[in-house]
Amino acid sequence: MDTVEILGVRAKVARTFAERAKGLIGTKDLPPGEGLLIERCNAIHTFFMSFPIDATFVDSEGRVVKVVRGIKPWRAFVWGGWRARKVLETRSAE
Repeated sequence: MDTVEILGVRAKVARTFAERAKGLIGTKDLPPGEGLLIERCNAIHTFFMSFPIDATFVDSEGRVVKVVRGIKPWRAFVWGGWRARKVLETRSAE
């Protein structure tokens, strides 16, 4: 998995189907300033997650289109909107 810098966050990039499907499942913690960028994604869930996350949805140009903070584990569906093409998941500050 590649690592990129996006929106001031050092993030691993989930590109393959398997990487995108796994997401942060099984991750025990994310240090501040680190995250996961999921490509080809405009909606997420937090099933099997062990901590709350913030989701920043971005369009194909890398512009932020929606931010959802404090998403608790076991939430069924969080949608970023029609323009969202990627989502940056980070540990929630809340």
